[in-house]
Amino acid sequence: MKPLTTCISRRHVLATGTAVIALPAFESLGFRRCAAAAAGATPPKRLVFLGFGWGVTEDEWYPKIGEPGAGYGLPAMLEPLAKHKADFSIVQGLWNRLTGNGHYGSTFWLTGANEYGAPGQSFFNSVSVDQVAARSLGTDTRFESLALDCGEAAGGSGHGPGLSLSWDSRGKPVGGPRNPVEAFHRLFAKETTPLEQQKALLGQRRSILDNALENARDLGRSLGTTDQDKLDEYLQGIRDLETRLSRDEKWIGAPRPEPSLDEPKPGLAGREEIALMYDVIVAAIQTDSTRVLTYRQPVTTLLTSMGLKTEAHTMSHYHGRPGDVVESSRKRDLAQSELLAGLIKKLKDTKEPDGSTLFDHTTVVYGSNIRTGHSLDNCPTLIAGRGAGVKLGENIVVTKGTPLCNAWLTLLKGSGVNAGSFGDSTGELGEIKA
Repeated sequence: MKPLTTCISRRHVLATGTAVIALPAFESLGFRRCAAAAAGATPPKRLVFLGFGWGVTEDEWYPKIGEPGAGYGLPAMLEPLAKHKADFSIVQGLWNRLTGNGHYGSTFWLTGANEYGAPGQSFFNSVSVDQVAARSLGTDTRFESLALDCGEAAGGSGHGPGLSLSWDSRGKPVGGPRNPVEAFHRLFAKETTPLEQQKALLGQRRSILDNALENARDLGRSLGTTDQDKLDEYLQGIRDLETRLSRDEKWIGAPRPEPSLDEPKPGLAGREEIALMYDVIVAAIQTDSTRVLTYRQPVTTLLTSMGLKTEAHTMSHYHGRPGDVVESSRKRDLAQSELLAGLIKKLKDTKEPDGSTLFDHTTVVYGSNIRTGHSLDNCPTLIAGRGAGVKLGENIVVTKGTPLCNAWLTLLKGSGVNAGSFGDSTGELGEIKA
């Protein structure tokens, strides 16, 4: 029998001439979870962006502007987070200043882009902060990033085409699992295809991409300027596919890690679905399957699961509405805060190999591009976790109209990502640095 190999995806293996067999991580033999988190090594940084649609009950969600710092009174809608008050901060005064359309929901929350930023196009978006982070933080993980979705129609995240929180370098939405079952399978499902067949399939895909690239380059010699721009976008798409293919080749034959939760049952919706997706997020981080995640959470099914009949769009315009609409808005906010409290607790309770916790090395951003109704100023922004070196336990009030991208840039740099700027940022947001 050959000696134990180098750790692969947090799981040690026995290598024989014909197979790779996963073994537990025997700490008595000196093993920890993986090379990246070996004894004496600092656990990696992680970033998690949790987006919710339709805004908040602003009168009871935001702390009072006149109570900055750690001594602020916790608003009623954040009361379920009381036990964790010292572990998160609220940042007020941020907005995506180039975004003026309240019907675009989550579309620009993590990009800060101008929808009219490309001449001659009716819609434009740019790369999102999670994808910038993934280029740096995701080099050593099986999945560079993971974009989790709720599967709701576009309007479920604001109004309009808010199909994704995550956008690639071409400004195209990044797809991903739409429920906990899909997410679990993506992360932890065991590969049943024989290794040689996997290699053959990857080789076939590589050949197809090579041929497509060669033909596209030949075609480019006969195209005009406008069509050349379209071709460049097409070529970038091929290059992105090549990158993913290279990652698949790197991990071929490596066993999937064993998660700390059972396979989810299908059919969950709303509150139960969000809670389970949070469990999957913790498992993804704990197994180092990825270090960058986004999750566009459901709102419509959350309301339904709570027995509320108010339509999500109507609820977002709760001002001047009947009392039951306001009450639905409050119940939604409280439920979301309770779920977030559960996630923070799990991150604080889950230990790293060095004795610290996931919370110590993870930054969780919880928020929305919309304050309420169609209002896009003072985006709801809650930041938890110690991964990016931000102040925690405070009501941080910045100058009104400060670019939200300043916060994103600060989190990138605090997480070790070398970024000179991001989106429409004007610099780092010093007010949130610890």
